[in-house]
Amino acid sequence: MPLRLYNTLKRKKEIFKPLKNKKVGIYTCGPTVYWYQHIGNLRSYIFPDILKKVLKSQGYKVKHIINVTDVGHLTSDADTGEDKIEKAAKKEGKTAKGIADYYFKILKQDLKKINVSEPDIWPKASEHIKEQINLIKKLEEKGYTYKTSDGIYFDTSKLKDYGKLASLNVKGIQAGKRISLGEKKNKTDFALWKFSEKPGIRQQEWKSPWGLGFPGWHIECSAMSMKYLGKSFDIHTGGEDHIQVHHTNEIAQSESATGKQFVKYWLHGAFLKNKGEKVSKSTGGLYTLSEIEKKGYNPLDLKYFYLSAHYRKPLEFSFQALNYARNSLKRLKEIISKLDKGKKTNKKNIELAWKQFLEFLNDDLNFPKAVSYMWDILRDNRLNDPEKYKLVLKFDEILCLDLDKEEKIKIPKEIKKLVKEREVLRRERNFAEADKIREKINKFGFVIEDTKKGIIVKRK
Repeated sequence: MPLRLYNTLKRKKEIFKPLKNKKVGIYTCGPTVYWYQHIGNLRSYIFPDILKKVLKSQGYKVKHIINVTDVGHLTSDADTGEDKIEKAAKKEGKTAKGIADYYFKILKQDLKKINVSEPDIWPKASEHIKEQINLIKKLEEKGYTYKTSDGIYFDTSKLKDYGKLASLNVKGIQAGKRISLGEKKNKTDFALWKFSEKPGIRQQEWKSPWGLGFPGWHIECSAMSMKYLGKSFDIHTGGEDHIQVHHTNEIAQSESATGKQFVKYWLHGAFLKNKGEKVSKSTGGLYTLSEIEKKGYNPLDLKYFYLSAHYRKPLEFSFQALNYARNSLKRLKEIISKLDKGKKTNKKNIELAWKQFLEFLNDDLNFPKAVSYMWDILRDNRLNDPEKYKLVLKFDEILCLDLDKEEKIKIPKEIKKLVKEREVLRRERNFAEADKIREKINKFGFVIEDTKKGIIVKRK
């Protein structure tokens, strides 16, 4: 089966055909680095990474870009509010660059923990101001812009197909508007360049042909993606929350500037939810990866949980579901560790099973079926142990769950402290209080074993 991907632009699955033979350009909407990325954010990096690995396994040369938004993303998608980076810098008493660098570093550490490979390039918006200004100038020359007292805006009424990605009823939006447009001509118009209200107050502002200011959020992705992947490229990925505004505006400004189709395939991941509600930073973000670790989970337990649902389907988070994922991954590793790792394998058996595994992934990255098939392989009596072992390792080159590696347990400081407190109580023969601490440790997802060689702390 050829690779088929659900293209949001066409609202259907399509056979993937790259613009250039065996060369693929992928752009993933990356983080706005003003705070920690929560586990909902992290989910959106899983499917582009597996897509990249699937393509490479089939002989494609892939160039992958993930942007870093370190300026220009305001607290409202309607081009109002504070710059998220500037706001965080004030709150924490740091420089805007210090804020961006710190949270970007944490994100990279988190991605490494869940075995998501880094892109070829991490372009930062603040380092591509020239490209953004040049793109705005092109739009200005073609008559797509107008000036207001607070910035340069894109006139969406100049496009007949504005909103095609989201199937927006633009006339309906305009007719039903109930809020003041300010100086905007149309409700759907968006900022390309924002003027500094009081020059010198912002930490990040630049000179431009229109005045001192900073770029709009949408123009950043267009400028950086086209710089590294060309005026037209193959795949753009992101969360489903980007469809109506951010990605719609990327298409509008990019295609207006170049006269060419911007992106051939648009892929969007669904939300992680908690009690039916979308997990977002504005609602508290649920948990960060480090908080999940402190509760006794391995980051790959979380990744296995992500793989339990198709990337286009909402995934409901609960600790019950995460416990199930942890136990399943633990059992999977135990089975694999007991396999005979000999050399006697049938090449045809390996090829047929690998082909079937890829077929599941070629069907719009169907993770659940691919993982389920891996379990089927381990139960299949027609395959010998070496064949099963070789296949699982081959599958894991794409899934990246470290299935052949022993888990290195990192004991949190809080647990170490509790273990010491328990030891003191035991020496004092206060066993009732010591047992209470054991129960507390268990709630964090760890167990204590008292052996002749000393205390052993394990994950549940």
